[in-house]
Amino acid sequence: MWWLIAAVGLGIPLVVTAMPEFGMFAVGAVASAVTAALGGGTVIQFLVFAAVSVALVAVVRPLANRHRTQSPALASGIDALKGKSATVLERVDGAGGRIKLGGEIWSARALDGDRAYEPGSQVDVVEIEGATAVVI
Repeated sequence: MWWLIAAVGLGIPLVVTAMPEFGMFAVGAVASAVTAALGGGTVIQFLVFAAVSVALVAVVRPLANRHRTQSPALASGIDALKGKSATVLERVDGAGGRIKLGGEIWSARALDGDRAYEPGSQVDVVEIEGATAVVI
């Protein structure tokens, strides 16, 4: 019974602080409660608690950190438009112009202000600045 109380006690800071380590210790306490229910002695219960808690911290924490630091694999919004090809509708130069990008008409300007792209030519989107695509 004490292990279940400990599991609940460790679950409270997990919810309040969002620190997953407390959840891992709570799982260790539940494993010890199961060990106690199966008739394991006090020493075995503490060993199970320590082994399960340490194993979870050693395995789950590095996986969670790696997952948290990874950038999303699927780009969305304006990030998904970078690198896409577009068709010039109205002459695009350093001052502006129009392109068709992803089925929509966008205002655009050339990355190189001295360069101009004529209607019908293909350009690549380098960046999106506000509602303007910067192309090469």
